[in-house]
Amino acid sequence: MIVVAEQPATDLVAALGAAGAFPIIETNWTDAPTAFVSVKPAAVVIAEPGAPPSESSARMLCLQIATASGPLVPTLAFAHHGEDLALPLALPADPELPVSQAIARLQAAMRVRALHSTVLRRIELFTSQGGTAPVFPMTDALDDATVLIAGRGPFYPALSVAMGERVKMVGALSVESAAKHLNARDIDGIVIGDGFPPRMVEAFLSMLTEEPRFRDIPIAVTGDAPDFSESLINIEYVDSDASRIVGRMVPMVRLRAFETRLLRMLKSLDADGTFDPETGLLTRDSFLHQLSKAVAEASDRSQSLSMARYSFEGMIDARATMDGARLLTRLTRPVDFACRDDDGSILVAFTQTDLREAHMVARRIAAELKTIMKSGAAITANVTLATLKSGDTLDSLMQRVLGSRMVAAE
Repeated sequence: MIVVAEQPATDLVAALGAAGAFPIIETNWTDAPTAFVSVKPAAVVIAEPGAPPSESSARMLCLQIATASGPLVPTLAFAHHGEDLALPLALPADPELPVSQAIARLQAAMRVRALHSTVLRRIELFTSQGGTAPVFPMTDALDDATVLIAGRGPFYPALSVAMGERVKMVGALSVESAAKHLNARDIDGIVIGDGFPPRMVEAFLSMLTEEPRFRDIPIAVTGDAPDFSESLINIEYVDSDASRIVGRMVPMVRLRAFETRLLRMLKSLDADGTFDPETGLLTRDSFLHQLSKAVAEASDRSQSLSMARYSFEGMIDARATMDGARLLTRLTRPVDFACRDDDGSILVAFTQTDLREAHMVARRIAAELKTIMKSGAAITANVTLATLKSGDTLDSLMQRVLGSRMVAAE
């Protein structure tokens, strides 16, 4: 681990050592890029708040961290509330809080590094055994992320515009609707703006602490609010400066989205590549193989089997269709299976389900998909349904699904 500071950071180094970091190399800003290349650290900590004394060294170090080969290198930078981070890709840490809380945030980031290392080893092993490893997405993980902004005060519009320029965002004018978004979709960060009474903010934060899946989600809170920094390790209390809030949230949101991407990839590797690491659904070939088995089993046992194809019309982009595909993992039953087709449509097989029941389920899913995928313009979710008939084969069933269309949600 590298600790960057102009003056010896004795207390911080001692705390990092007590937490298990070894070896720890101290360096100043001028020598930091050279130290990074020679040491190849697992993490970087910027110990002193404020702007770096050498802008050229800071830019070089930032570039080296971003382009380092192997697993990601978490970076933590201490900064006061009114200051920008020394490196724009660093996770923020408050120097006024106990150092143990900064270490807890760094340890959480190190767990993501360990997960990344595991995925890289599994890909290498998968390939060495003659398999074709799923393609790991190389785009910025921020492209996958969604930030929830809850607020209804005068600061809300400016914050929404600033955050929307960097990452996809959804808005909530009440904590109730914010909670619904958290349960309905993958949220990678939460910003609680102005307009809510302190008790309402406290109740919302308390709810997050009670859910294990939200305890390390990035959170920014403006205005007066109780201190939850011990139970929510990635919570930031910030002033009403939209650009600074975005600057502090983006690195944490990116890390959260990257962890989710790694988990999807690990799921795909565990299943020998049958799952698409971008959506979490089956690959198209795996879907057809699974459907062929389901058709044969349903025919032999005289069971019901239905299929649905979801296609979309309106102002929709690739990100929206990807979000819709990922949502299917929440909406389908454990006995059903789905895939994202090459044209962006979604295919779902409902096992042990007749046409009437499939029609009701399909309409509900279509309504959910349309809500999640809309981006300011109207979207029509078209659903084509088909059920297995006597004498059907995989090809004849697929032909009916791909050939006709029925509007299920306007």
